[in-house]
Amino acid sequence: MPYEKELSIAISAIESAVNLCRGVQQNLIAADTVEKNDRSPVTIADLGTQAVVFRAVHRAFPGDALIGEEDSSQLRENAELLEKVLGLTQAQDPGISKSGLLEAIDLGAGETDYRGRYWTLDPIDGTKGFLRGDQYAIALGLVENGEVKLGVLGCPNYPLDPANPDRRGAIFYAVKGAGAYQINLQDGLRKKIAVDGLNDGEKARFCESVEAAHADHDAHADISAEIGITQPPYRIDSQCKYAAVARGDASIYLRLPRSASYREKIWDHAAGVIVVQEAGGRVSDFSGNPLNFSLGRKLSENVGILASNGTLHDHTLRAIAKVAQ
Repeated sequence: MPYEKELSIAISAIESAVNLCRGVQQNLIAADTVEKNDRSPVTIADLGTQAVVFRAVHRAFPGDALIGEEDSSQLRENAELLEKVLGLTQAQDPGISKSGLLEAIDLGAGETDYRGRYWTLDPIDGTKGFLRGDQYAIALGLVENGEVKLGVLGCPNYPLDPANPDRRGAIFYAVKGAGAYQINLQDGLRKKIAVDGLNDGEKARFCESVEAAHADHDAHADISAEIGITQPPYRIDSQCKYAAVARGDASIYLRLPRSASYREKIWDHAAGVIVVQEAGGRVSDFSGNPLNFSLGRKLSENVGILASNGTLHDHTLRAIAKVAQ
């Protein structure tokens, strides 16, 4: 299989990151954390995850560029925070030193020729979901020539089976041309996943962000009504929405930003895109254009994100065009 070494390293790194994040949720999030808007636990998880994942990838592929959401400035200015992140990181990577931690985080702070090969990471996608103990994702993608070639989504709280929501925790991954898979984090079992294949809009279900500030819920409702969808939206945080479409838990994922000038970050979508595509689905912007990952840290040419099971994609694009008129 192509990218076999890359996939092995990526999955192992995401597994370590899942363990780190679960440790933060179990030990550092108090009952009043969300009420007080205390973001320190998610900051610790963000920085620790970026260090663990990028250190592993850099050791295996030292010539590859790494693009991340975080840098080490907060830790360099806050000794107490640094000690907390270091302790959690050392539990997953015992050999890491204080300086090694800072260096690993900053591996993702630079720039590169985005037309070449690079990895991009969102260490905690869905910060409010993370703090609530709900859905969040650790998302790692490998991009070459503007196209995602490999993606791994760590979804520690995602149900293994919609019929049994109490059994949770999965990694979703895909390699270009090799299909999409789910790993059960409880027992390590792997299975191939696929989109639902529905072609009747009335039977479809669409998913969107929980937070109305992240996407235009009203526009989404108008689009879904035009498609003929009658079910209420499936609202979940993070790139778990891509996993939902890839596994057939939803047929469509809509994301229209509230601001016309907003452009999505590459790390918010790279891993999810390839997982949906390799599961048999399709991803584009709201004009039907593929997402272009060769232009920098933002998808500067793309407005709106549509991920679907493929069979409903063109129908949804027509609905978008009609609603937008």
